[in-house]
Amino acid sequence: MNQRAPLPPVPPSVPEWLRPLADIAGSVQPERLSPRFPHPPADARPAAVLLLFSDGERGPEILLTERATTLRQHAGQVSFPGGRVDPGDGVGNEGFIAAALREAQEEVGLDPAGVDVFGTLPTLWLPPSNFAVAPVLAYWREPQMLQPVSVAEVRTVLHQPIDELLDPDRRFTVIHPMGWRGPAFDVGTPVPLWGFTAGIVSRLFEVVGWERPWDASVERELPTPS
Repeated sequence: MNQRAPLPPVPPSVPEWLRPLADIAGSVQPERLSPRFPHPPADARPAAVLLLFSDGERGPEILLTERATTLRQHAGQVSFPGGRVDPGDGVGNEGFIAAALREAQEEVGLDPAGVDVFGTLPTLWLPPSNFAVAPVLAYWREPQMLQPVSVAEVRTVLHQPIDELLDPDRRFTVIHPMGWRGPAFDVGTPVPLWGFTAGIVSRLFEVVGWERPWDASVERELPTPS
């Protein structure tokens, strides 16, 4: 599942600060982004998430969503827009891109016409749901404030400044009640950015050289969604 067809050249709209990310999109190995579960099994279901970058009022941003607390899975978690690839989305990169944009439109009302896709990352395994998830990289030319469309899925839309994500004071190691430890980010929500999404953010920023030194020995218990 990690064999990807070549993408078209990077659109000219993509700014210089995103070029390092575009440059590594086709070459980064899945082990760099997900050391524990880099390779989905053959029966994993295809899915995609949208890593949507933009130039916001507070500098470079990435779009995140706070999931509804009533969901059976991932309640209250902060994540990228996304979901499973439907049969009508297509196959390969085409299907991943179509699914990521469609899900973002359904969840938060994003207009795909204002988005330029500039890469996809390798599919990564999400064991609890057995999804093979492809992160889709895109630039939002004219960002606008979005609101949840599917309130059953999304509680809040976060236009998250990247500079805040990189702030060492906002980073820590989260401890799950079952003992799992991993990177986390304080983004001002009751439940921090953690888990699969935080792992992608943390390792991707490290790969492109954006990461600032932070103290992984600072640990916090994972709060319960409220």
